[in-house]
Amino acid sequence: MNEMPSLPDPGASASTTGVSPPERVDAGAAFFDAARVRAAIRPAIRRVYALLAVLVLLLAYVWITTSIAASSLRKETARHLKVAEVAATEGSVQLKALTETARQLQAKVTVLESKQLESQSQQLALEQLYQDLSKNRDDWALAEIEQVLSTASQQLQLAGNVQGALIALQNADTRLSRADRPQFIAIRRAVARDIDRLKALPSLDLTGIALRLDSIIGQIDSMPLLADEKPTLPVSEPKTSLVAPVQPSNGAAWLQQLENIWQRWSSELWVEVRQLIRVRSVVEPDALLLSPTQAYYARENLKLRLLNARLALLSRNESAFRSDMIASQETIGKYFDTRARQTQTAQALLRQVQSSNLAIELPTLTESLNAVRNYKVKP
Repeated sequence: MNEMPSLPDPGASASTTGVSPPERVDAGAAFFDAARVRAAIRPAIRRVYALLAVLVLLLAYVWITTSIAASSLRKETARHLKVAEVAATEGSVQLKALTETARQLQAKVTVLESKQLESQSQQLALEQLYQDLSKNRDDWALAEIEQVLSTASQQLQLAGNVQGALIALQNADTRLSRADRPQFIAIRRAVARDIDRLKALPSLDLTGIALRLDSIIGQIDSMPLLADEKPTLPVSEPKTSLVAPVQPSNGAAWLQQLENIWQRWSSELWVEVRQLIRVRSVVEPDALLLSPTQAYYARENLKLRLLNARLALLSRNESAFRSDMIASQETIGKYFDTRARQTQTAQALLRQVQSSNLAIELPTLTESLNAVRNYKVKP
């Protein structure tokens, strides 16, 4: 490959071409130089080509490696961006939750601050109250006793609660005795006089009277009405023959026998007539014509009257009690059979209850209240 090219023969060239020898020498030298230059340049060109090929291969390798690295980088960047986006979304949600929690905590703190201020004000009020109580316990005790006595006085006047008023006076006297102050002697004397007045009152068995009224109310359903009365059939007697066998006798015996027959026949006829017709004296004829519905309402109205009388008894309203008792007696006499034993028992209980005296003049607790108030007014 690196061999030198063969040179043409100068003689042959000259003989064939007809050129002079010097001219042929110059041309061959030039050709020889050009060939030699080309032969020297050809390896360099080959090396350049090899270097270019290597460079191309390196560039291709670098490009492929760079492309793979760029693709991997893009994928990694995209993954990181996605993770960052998810983290940003979660951070936004958590931020909203933290904001809401902070707002709720702020509201709770505000409420706690208001409660703290309220508790502080209450504590100051309690401290002031404690100071007031510690300064003057006697005034506080007297104020409480006055309130209890005032309530007992109202109950005594409105509801006739003698036992409640007596308990209130005894409690007031007990508290005054515990105080052991000489200044309370006048108040204790007034309370003792009121206690004596209440104990001197005649006893009235309100519970017993109320129980009797309840017993009467329970008997109303079994009491017969006038409209419920039915005629009672007499006990049937063995009938004898009106016509006796005629025996031979004289005229007087025959007349006596006819008279006996007439008496038996007339007595049996009278019994039959009495079963057909009954005569009674009734104040209200309409009471005999009550329908079952009207009879039910008559009994219920009587119960309501007795219940009203019971309420008036417990409230010591004597006028209402008397009017309801009178109306109940009139209703029983008007619509119920007063000959029945149940009705007579109910009427007897009503008369017994009606005879109770509710007109008891109850004392007041004015003396005790005035004693407490006068002590508080003193300097």
